[in-house]
Amino acid sequence: MSDVAVIGLGEMGAALANAFITAGHEVTVWNRSPQKAVSLRKRGAQLAADVADAISAAPIVVICVSDYAVTSSILASAGAEEALRGRLVVQLSSGIPKQARTLAEHVHRAGGTYLDGAIAAWPRQIGTAEAAIFISGPQDQFDAAKPILAALAGGLTHIGTDIAIALALFNAALSYFAGHWIGFSYGAAICQAEGLPVDAFGDMLAGLSPSLATDLQHMGRVITSGSYATPETTLVTAGTDIGRLVELADDLKIGNAWPIFAGSTFQQAIRAGFGTEEHCAIIKVLSHR
Repeated sequence: MSDVAVIGLGEMGAALANAFITAGHEVTVWNRSPQKAVSLRKRGAQLAADVADAISAAPIVVICVSDYAVTSSILASAGAEEALRGRLVVQLSSGIPKQARTLAEHVHRAGGTYLDGAIAAWPRQIGTAEAAIFISGPQDQFDAAKPILAALAGGLTHIGTDIAIALALFNAALSYFAGHWIGFSYGAAICQAEGLPVDAFGDMLAGLSPSLATDLQHMGRVITSGSYATPETTLVTAGTDIGRLVELADDLKIGNAWPIFAGSTFQQAIRAGFGTEEHCAIIKVLSHR
């Protein structure tokens, strides 16, 4: 028996397997394309002949594939469901909360146990103190698996017994990062159009990190309490400034899809009567269709 099996050897899955090997664990791996296991085999990993063999090879089975649909198709392979009995499945693929609940039910029906997780790290960070992985599910299952899973991330955290919590928070964070990535890239486009160095722009924003962190905490408290009436800045003020980005886009002859979207969303909140409230009162139009 291996200590752990890893199913899925894309960039992230391979990084997970490497981290287990580096920590001294016996590892079995499986991937639809077996050539992806070559470097791992050189490091001592065992390559399973099929999915059922991979699941049978270890008490803990870590799955990291592209999504839950792929996971379901893998677990539908011959012998895989029978092999789940007595195994702990740790799902680290991307998906949405209802998919975590559905997969947990499937594994439980097959006689296995289940944890669901979200990775907050790049593949190169796996196995280091920089990596964070959030796990949700039964506390006793997490405690049993922690000595093995600890090899993956310095920030391995159990965040609740509801199986879907990890994915709910992952998708909430993904929403933030989507705006973060688009916003930075659009700012970079403005810098380029004006002949300014983009790396200096990145350094400038990095220097603002403490105040940006404070703003995130402030918005969390305001939305939680519903106290929008004493704003640091209003929706009207923020919306007016953001609206000017459309004019700037026309002047610089760069794309305007991002400022049009952002500006129109703020205007929607202003038209709904929230203009004098805190800027994060925009949630009042975002949380409803």
